[in-house]
Amino acid sequence: CLPANQERFANGKLVTVQFHPSAQVVMTAGHDRSVSLFQVDGIRNPKIQSIYLESFPIYKACFSVDGEQVIATGTHHKMFFVYDMMSGSIIPIEKVRGVEERFLKNFEVSPDGSFMLLTGTSGYLHLLSMKTKELISTMKVNGRCTASAFTPDSSKIYSYSKEGEVFIWDVRSRKCLHKFEDEGSLEGKCIAVSKNNQYVACGSASGVVNLYTTDVCLKENRPKPVKAIMNLVTSATCVTFNPTTEILAVASREADEAVKLV
Repeated sequence: CLPANQERFANGKLVTVQFHPSAQVVMTAGHDRSVSLFQVDGIRNPKIQSIYLESFPIYKACFSVDGEQVIATGTHHKMFFVYDMMSGSIIPIEKVRGVEERFLKNFEVSPDGSFMLLTGTSGYLHLLSMKTKELISTMKVNGRCTASAFTPDSSKIYSYSKEGEVFIWDVRSRKCLHKFEDEGSLEGKCIAVSKNNQYVACGSASGVVNLYTTDVCLKENRPKPVKAIMNLVTSATCVTFNPTTEILAVASREADEAVKLV
């Protein structure tokens, strides 16, 4: 295959590559302060457009579930941008009322498209309405939160702390339903829930990725992993399941070609 972004390679590190939820379009975004969209035809992969965000190196960008918006957070900013693809306008969200954070970097969008979860500092998690980008509620984990994932039905959130604990939240009541210790984890890095809600994968700084069944996670405080995946030698920074829950990708951005498919 041709490089998807061959019509416009980025001038800096790419932090996001994501396919559009319904169109044959791929988005790239990164430290060169730009978001680019490409039509993926496999022949030329023509560039649709690039938008440039002045003095805003991008930390993460993500399509909304309906595919009409792109949300982008910066590497050291308390604001974020929403790019409306229907109108072509770039909307800066300068401040979310009730959210007092120096930086907003990491976030997740719920699979049903209703919520946006911002990871704050000191363990705070801010749940926003995706429609209005206003704060609904704030939750707090013990320690610092490093990663979160919604369940496929958007009813629960799994939050992974730097201390290696996973907190399970009920989205509707915002109450903590349960918490468990990720076996052998010295520092939590990334977490994913499979599309059929059968498995949870937790990746830690040691490179170990633990795979659990969700029913055990909801009951036990120290669940035994179904499998501990030891193939990465540097920090596990990305775990994700394929749509049919048959393959788990584990990766580390700290080494070249450190991507394993399990």
